[in-house]
Amino acid sequence: MIKAENLHLSYKIGKKSIKVLHGLSLHIRKGEKVFLCGPSGAGKTTLMYTLAGLESPQEGSVLVNGQDIYALGQSARARFRNKNMGFIFQNYMLMPELTALENASLATAIRGTEATARVKALLERVGLGDRLDHLPNELSGGEQQRVAIARALAHDPDLIFADEPTGNLDSRNGRQILDLLFDLAQEGGKTLVIVTHDPDVAKLGDRILTIRDGVVEQES
Repeated sequence: MIKAENLHLSYKIGKKSIKVLHGLSLHIRKGEKVFLCGPSGAGKTTLMYTLAGLESPQEGSVLVNGQDIYALGQSARARFRNKNMGFIFQNYMLMPELTALENASLATAIRGTEATARVKALLERVGLGDRLDHLPNELSGGEQQRVAIARALAHDPDLIFADEPTGNLDSRNGRQILDLLFDLAQEGGKTLVIVTHDPDVAKLGDRILTIRDGVVEQES
């Protein structure tokens, strides 16, 4: 599903170069639930963005379903990402002026497809069938994250990236969100790549990749 080889990525701050990824390589198989773990500043989120085609490495390659995503131009890469990937963020990233239904429909709207029935079914599946017309500020944190999950799945991508998806939730709501995400992903045969700082959360996946100093230090 994902094959990353020899990834190098640095940022320049003034005259100083900060190395984030140092020749990192990894493989993720279709249908796996893989957690990226490690200390703050280890490069977890940068790696996720690089695997998703959002952060270009200075060296190395990322193949998703056999496609070298950095061999594509920016527009083609964006189209590939929109077709094949869904994203769930810690801060939900919902549009405050849009309802739950409208927020969850954004990915399908960008693709120019009509998928209202599918989006409504997803929102019902995540327990929000009676909250379709509510704005984000009328929803709890757990409900907002459920909208974000429906949005990520609305266009039926093969691959879901999640950046600390339970970071703003208490342990009970966080576990419910993960169980829901796992169930929906398994039903659709989807691959999950999840960034977390919580080792107890990471144990729920198929594999843990521990990132430290820009490389995969440990796999379990």
